[in-house]
Amino acid sequence: MTKTYSYTPQGVCSKQIDFEISDGKLHNVRFTGGCDGNLKAIGRLVEGAEPQAIAALLAGNDCRGRGTSCADQLAKGLQAALAEAK
Repeated sequence: MTKTYSYTPQGVCSKQIDFEISDGKLHNVRFTGGCDGNLKAIGRLVEGAEPQAIAALLAGNDCRGRGTSCADQLAKGLQAALAEAK
């Protein structure tokens, strides 16, 4: 079963993060706004990974002293999706 999620990040350039979780794996991570090349790379690197592992890996990543980053916001979106799925 595939479930699609959208997350609205806070405190970063990206305006929306969309992703799918299918059979416990992360797929099709897409950022709207932000640093296009870097965010496409994140999507490719996390493709097919376990959402819990990616959330743990990216949580707390900081961008320019903001206290968050697009990667950290992805972690928050994944945590919200996993909590919703329970």
